[in-house]
Amino acid sequence: MQAVQDIEYGAPEIMAVAMARLVRNGELTFVGVNSPLPFVAVTLARRVHAPRTVFLTVAGGLNVRPPRLIPNTSNSELSVGSAAIFDNQEIYALNGRGRIDLTFLGMAQIDARGRVNSSFVGDPDRPTVRFPGGGGAPAIMPMAKRVVLWRSDHNRKIFTQEVAFVTSTGNLSRVVTPKCVFRMENGLLTLDSIHPGVTREDLADNTGFDIPGLDTAPVTPPPTAQELAALREIDPDGVRAAEFPRRRQPATAG
Repeated sequence: MQAVQDIEYGAPEIMAVAMARLVRNGELTFVGVNSPLPFVAVTLARRVHAPRTVFLTVAGGLNVRPPRLIPNTSNSELSVGSAAIFDNQEIYALNGRGRIDLTFLGMAQIDARGRVNSSFVGDPDRPTVRFPGGGGAPAIMPMAKRVVLWRSDHNRKIFTQEVAFVTSTGNLSRVVTPKCVFRMENGLLTLDSIHPGVTREDLADNTGFDIPGLDTAPVTPPPTAQELAALREIDPDGVRAAEFPRRRQPATAG
């Protein structure tokens, strides 16, 4: 792939592209609730390199072709062009039979062993922080063949040595953040690649555990001209940036 030169991109673009590259042609891929960035990423993958990927959304749409992408991934508007409509029970039945190849899930907190806490921090009876809960993740993570987690922020409160409460765990493959991509290896989150413009010192300072592979992992390949052009075509309204601060410093390749 030819890297794009002197074209601006930021964290939403590098994350969308990094997640899109994890989508394999022909797989059944599921995107859950409140997941605009993965929705964009799977749509991008189907446009660029994985046209035979079967895309199932939490709204029940299959291979949807909405006229515009929107931040609310549960909206019925995103079922436009769907080849079929699945209800929630049918989606979980597919998951329970091990038929979902790849799923993208959000998270609140994760530890060095890839265990997710989306419930609370502190005393269970009087928590200091209450998260929104695991939703379907406790059922999905053990049954989906590959799970990719994502978070539009990266700091020590999110990436901690050990979570106090395990909401969900299972077949974790990758974790994508604005700073890097982790993979699971030998039971630990290991650095798969570090994004352009992020220093290894900054990554270590913002991660609450020692990172295997910190000194040796490669830099994430920057978006190609083809990927950026397709991304801007399918997402002209910038839905990919919905969970990021409005003001951000773009990175450049080259």
